[in-house]
Amino acid sequence: MKTRMGLKAAIILILMLTFTPLAWGTSNTSSGHMTIPARPSMPLFRGKPGNLHSKVTFEPSSRRVTIEFVVQDPNGYFIPDIHPQNFTVYENGVQQQITSVEIQHASVTVAMLLQDGGRYHELNEVLGNEIPYISHQFLNYLEPGDKLAVLTYSGKVKTLANFNQKRSDVSEMIDQIGTPGFSEANLYDALLDTIRMMKNIQGRKAIVVVTSGVDTFSRATFSDVLQAAENAATPVYVVGLTQIMQNASEVYGAAAPFVHIGWSSIEVDLEKLASASGGRAYFPEADIDVPPIFDDIMENLRLRYIITYVSSSPASAGSPRSIRIALVNPKTGQPLQISDSNGKAVRATVIVQQKYTPGAISGG
Repeated sequence: MKTRMGLKAAIILILMLTFTPLAWGTSNTSSGHMTIPARPSMPLFRGKPGNLHSKVTFEPSSRRVTIEFVVQDPNGYFIPDIHPQNFTVYENGVQQQITSVEIQHASVTVAMLLQDGGRYHELNEVLGNEIPYISHQFLNYLEPGDKLAVLTYSGKVKTLANFNQKRSDVSEMIDQIGTPGFSEANLYDALLDTIRMMKNIQGRKAIVVVTSGVDTFSRATFSDVLQAAENAATPVYVVGLTQIMQNASEVYGAAAPFVHIGWSSIEVDLEKLASASGGRAYFPEADIDVPPIFDDIMENLRLRYIITYVSSSPASAGSPRSIRIALVNPKTGQPLQISDSNGKAVRATVIVQQKYTPGAISGG
C-alpha cells in the first residue's frame, strides 16, 4: 500500500507540472480570425455528449435578455477568449444590439455518489483501493465557493458528508473509507435518491458518480433512472470503473466471478445515463487518467458565456421567441475563422437554448 501511495504522489506531482492552465487565445477582430490553445485530438468522455443546460432570462420591465451558453470544439472542449465583437445575436431573425459579453466561472454544488460495496470480494478490493484516491482527486478541483456532499451506496444510500461541512472534514471522512464488505450494489435506487435530493438545489449543480456500474437488487429499473435523469436538469457525470475492474482480472485470474460481468453493456448504459442528463461518461484505465477527467468535468460544468441585450420587440410578454447566436467577422459579417496553435482549423459549435418565452425564466 505504501508503494502504491508513493507512486500516486509521484503521478500527482507530474500532473501538476504538466497540466498547466490554458492560456487565453489571441484574436484579430479586423481579419475575423482567432487562434486558441491546442487541445487533445480526442474527447476524454465516451458516448454521445449530453446537451448542456443553457438558460435565457427575460426581465419584462426593461426587456433585458440574458443568455447563458457555451461554445465548444468538436471534442467538447470550451473555446475561450472569443471577443464581444465576434458575437451576433438574432431574436426572431432580427439582429439585436448586444450590451455586454462576459465569461462566467460559476461556483458549483455537487453531490458525489460513491459505490461502497458489491457481491464480489475482488470487486470490493478494487473499490477499496480506488474510491478514496478518486475522491481525494476530486477535492483538488473544488474552489472556495463550491459546495459538496458525499454519499456512498451499497444496499442503501448513506450520507458521508453534507453540503455544509468543511472541506478538511470531508477529506478526513474520505480517509476512513476502507475496503467494503459483501453487500448489494443498488446503483439505480441510489441514483434516483440522489437525483431527488438535487431537485431543489439552485444554481449550477451536478452529480458525480463513481461506480462499477453493476446493479444487483434495485427496485428501480434502468429505464426509471434514465427518465429521471432526462427530466432532472442536473447533469450526471459518470466515472466508470469498468476498465479498472477488467484490468484487475489480470491479477485475480479468469476464475474470479467478477471477471465475467458484462462490462461492455454496463458501459453502454452508463453512457446513455450521462448523455440523457446533460453530463458525460468517463472510463479511466489507470489512476493517471483521473485528474484530467475532473479537469474536463469542472470546465464543462463551470464555464459559460453570458450575453445581454435589450430585446428590440416592444412587447414584454407573448409567444415564444427564437434565439440564434453566430460567431462572425465584425467587419464583413462572414463566419469567424478559428485555428489552434498548431494551425489546425477548429469548428466551433454554439450550444444555446433556441427559444424563450417573454416573462419567464427557462433552461434548455
